[in-house]
Amino acid sequence: MDIITQLQEQVNTIAGLAFNTFGMLQRDAFPVRLSPNYPEPPTTPSSAAEDAASPAEEPKLVSAALVNAAKQFDLLVAALPLAEGGEEAQLKRIAELQAENDAVDQELQKQLEAAEKELKQVQELFRQATDNCLNLKKPD
Repeated sequence: MDIITQLQEQVNTIAGLAFNTFGMLQRDAFPVRLSPNYPEPPTTPSSAAEDAASPAEEPKLVSAALVNAAKQFDLLVAALPLAEGGEEAQLKRIAELQAENDAVDQELQKQLEAAEKELKQVQELFRQATDNCLNLKKPD
């Protein structure tokens, strides 16, 4: 797998972890009284109180996973090849590649035109052959 694909995968991993983290925080948030005019929020059942240790550890685990994913992303970015010669050299290389691309495009266009011409010839010969067969004529 190339480095760009790995970077994309790592960004997706970080996004997934962030999405799950926000969902977990929303799910596990304790109810809060917004105003004295509202009734007191319901208390958590006794079984949920017993499981309170597990949700307390989840933010630490998710935070560690996010930090590890960010470190992995940084390592992948550091592994990217450095640009050689600066911006001018890159622009020159781009111009060279564009000129090469244009030359190949012209050659392919010539080959396409030649193939279309040959196709027309073959179609004409086929038309003549089918006409001769249908008309029971002998070929010229």
